[in-house]
Amino acid sequence: MKKLRILIADDHDLIRRGVRTLLESRADWEICGEAHTGREAVKQAAKLQPDVVVLDISMPDLNGIDAARRIRKEAPGAEVLILSAHYTDQLVREVMEAGIRGYIVKSDSDRDLVVAVETLAGHKPFFTPSAAQIILTNFSAGKTRNSPDEPLKDRLSSREREIVQLFAEGKSAKEVASSLNISVKTAETHRANIMGKLDIHSVAELVRYALRNQIVEP
Repeated sequence: MKKLRILIADDHDLIRRGVRTLLESRADWEICGEAHTGREAVKQAAKLQPDVVVLDISMPDLNGIDAARRIRKEAPGAEVLILSAHYTDQLVREVMEAGIRGYIVKSDSDRDLVVAVETLAGHKPFFTPSAAQIILTNFSAGKTRNSPDEPLKDRLSSREREIVQLFAEGKSAKEVASSLNISVKTAETHRANIMGKLDIHSVAELVRYALRNQIVEP
């Protein structure tokens, strides 16, 4: 029987080891690779073509949601399970809109992780109960991406979120430009446009925005 191939992506060694231990309890599953950053997770997924990717939402260089979007393009047969320290209405909406069908809170991993991976392996969605309740409440009520509590003008594109993350991680305009293969002037223009869009007036406020929205972690 073909084994289920799983890629684990988390920047914390201890978390990755814990996830690996839980998943290797199944004899018919194998960990085909591990990644430490969001960009590495995308590259590994493209190379290894796993069945399931277990992905931390707060990853260096490229956050989990944006990494998941790219993974779905590079490895279309893979299901993605997002791990998060906590959940919010906005995060659940972003997960759904990114086409991700698995989301659990890390504190529930001992109980839900194996079941979640097994469910996703069958190409069925699995959401931690608290997140599932948000989905039922918000989406059943007809809330959409244009909901009044989240004005469209305040939403960032995947590229804008990537730029916010790099600046919030303390990178200079030159480093951001090098990472994204753009000019320094373009990087600075993107930063100014994003700050204007969000009505943010300092890099410190940009960092707080990134932390609040789990684009970066504390």
